Amino acid sequence: MNVPIPFDARRRAKHYFWAGYTCEQVAEVLELNPATVRSWKARDRWDEASPIERMEGVTEAEYCRLILKPDKSGRDVRDIDLLARQAERFARVRRYEAPGGHEGDLNPKVANRNAGERKKKRKNHLTTEHQQALLDAFDKGLFDYQRGWRSPKAELLGSTTLKTRFILKSRQIGATFYFAREALIRAIETGNNQIFISASRAQANIFRQYICAFVLNACGVKLEGDPIVLDLDGVEGPEGEPPKLYFLGTNYRTAQGYHGDVYVDECFWIHGFEQINKVASAMASQKRYRKTYFSTPSTLAHEAYAMWSGERFNAKRPKDQRVKIDISHAALKDGALGCDGVWRQIVSIHDAEAGGCDLFDLGELQLDYSPDEFANLFLCQFIDDSQSVFPFTLMRRCAVDSWEVWRHDFDPFAVRPYAGEVWLGYDPQESANGDDAALVALAAPKEPGGKFRVIEKQRLKGLDFTLQAAAILKMVDKYNVTYIGIDTTGAGAAVLQLVRQKWPRVTALRYSVELKSQMVFKAKNVISAGRLEFDAGATDIINSFMAIYPATTDSGRQVTFRASRAGDTGHADLAWAIMHALYHEPLDPAQAGTRKSRMRITAHGAANDGIGGGAGARAHWRGRRRRAGEEEPRRQLARVPLRRSRAGARGGRGLSVDERELVERALVRAAAAAGRARADAEHEPAPPIGDHLQAQPALPPLYSEPMALAA
Repeated sequence: MNVPIPFDARRRAKHYFWAGYTCEQVAEVLELNPATVRSWKARDRWDEASPIERMEGVTEAEYCRLILKPDKSGRDVRDIDLLARQAERFARVRRYEAPGGHEGDLNPKVANRNAGERKKKRKNHLTTEHQQALLDAFDKGLFDYQRGWRSPKAELLGSTTLKTRFILKSRQIGATFYFAREALIRAIETGNNQIFISASRAQANIFRQYICAFVLNACGVKLEGDPIVLDLDGVEGPEGEPPKLYFLGTNYRTAQGYHGDVYVDECFWIHGFEQINKVASAMASQKRYRKTYFSTPSTLAHEAYAMWSGERFNAKRPKDQRVKIDISHAALKDGALGCDGVWRQIVSIHDAEAGGCDLFDLGELQLDYSPDEFANLFLCQFIDDSQSVFPFTLMRRCAVDSWEVWRHDFDPFAVRPYAGEVWLGYDPQESANGDDAALVALAAPKEPGGKFRVIEKQRLKGLDFTLQAAAILKMVDKYNVTYIGIDTTGAGAAVLQLVRQKWPRVTALRYSVELKSQMVFKAKNVISAGRLEFDAGATDIINSFMAIYPATTDSGRQVTFRASRAGDTGHADLAWAIMHALYHEPLDPAQAGTRKSRMRITAHGAANDGIGGGAGARAHWRGRRRRAGEEEPRRQLARVPLRRSRAGARGGRGLSVDERELVERALVRAAAAAGRARADAEHEPAPPIGDHLQAQPALPPLYSEPMALAA
């Protein structure tokens, strides 16, 4: 006889309610009165139970039911095990929720994860297999002229022929790329520190990028740190220290104290080369170290030219000890060791092409550049800037290490790199095959007479006018732009219209002889005063300014300024773009942002106010004097020059306290005099017509003498 097992209806009703049943549905399933179920819900506060309480209650009830079951099936046994494990999880959750709980209470494996002493990962670690992989990768893909720079391993430690190398090179032949890899290989082979000196810290980091990419591609190891400290198996540096890679700018105060092989990049564009060369020589003074100089040529007046030509060696020696060094291309094409101990080589673009470099289209380059520029950039010929308006000696003073000098308010990697006021200058592309369009962002001075900074520059060659306008508007969104100057020549007119739709305050610059002269004179004044700065790695800005020279117009009657050209193509686009922005400042920086106004103080009156003032008084005097044949007395009105600063302008000066008090007194006196004149006109009869000899009352003192106020 099967006897039904009694159950706790109240508990069963609660479990059904937690499962999502309503009170009426629970009452129907358990055959109870709905009012009773609602009463249980209210008194036991079923709604206030937490999720963990609901799961624990249901699990407990089901576990007890299965345990009390006399005949258990295999499924019942599995459910009992499952419910027991669930109860264990609930206990861990309770412990985690208690004060002091942690993730290890939920997952016991977390505690085992941190158990025992963990091995510290070796930073910048290169095994012998990694080192061999780098050596194999370095030897592959070298051009013939680069293999000439590479010397056998046996000569690296005690080489005298390569103690000092000086390479005059063409642009873009892979010299920086090669010497970055060579320095890493030399650190592996000798354990020497490697020191990179460039015109700016940003340019020195190009070496770093090449080295990190080389190691990552060849070995899968990511190099980190500044300086990079290499952990090389089986390789030790001087005094048992690991070799280090230093990336420095030209600030010799921060470049001292190191020792190792020195690489000086673009030495013909470095300002203060003599001082940097002394520091570099000191760092590589030990015989195990060597120095390498490589650069494209700049001008004959640069300090590095004395070292290249041998004049520096002969400067402090008697005549019988002086040497003559042949620095012609024919003598140095394959490299030659000079009598001063410097190994020199010239690698032009034709030499690179003969050495296997097939990366250039010489015909296109010769169309893009004027003959003088092509000879300077690709044929390793120095510039004679004696006719330039902006000679190299003037421009190189503007070059600074932007990472060091501007670090307080400029971050090139931020979404908004600079928060101050920015002026934009745009020089358009004159034709589809013409010179590049240039866009420059200039940080405006923070005070009158302050410095301008070229914080960003873009070359927009090959883009139509819509994309060029989009580039300008993108820069407007990036900076706090308050001025845009656009040359309307060529595509500039179309660009101006598109930019003006979104930024109506844009200024159109219509070129003329007078405008170009004013822009050049303004730029010359700013640069001569040391008020323009740009990153020392931006040698294209220096080249662009050096290309500008004076010339006469076609009529021969006026002097204008032109740039080196190939046909109708100009290449001073960056210089003109910068001058478009500089032109926004007045010729006198102290007057930037100010304007003058004048105030005239007169008496007010109606047409019938008699002689008290106003149009009526003037008409009365004119009538009487005309009939008497006399001239009308001319009253001297006070002219008060005022000068006030425009809202947000820099350098404006308002009225002082004393000047403001004088103006207020003058206004009060003028109002009082006008009131007295009107009162007299109302109470006294007008003078008889024709009695022009009748004495007239004198004008108030305010109108008898001009009032002088300092602006």
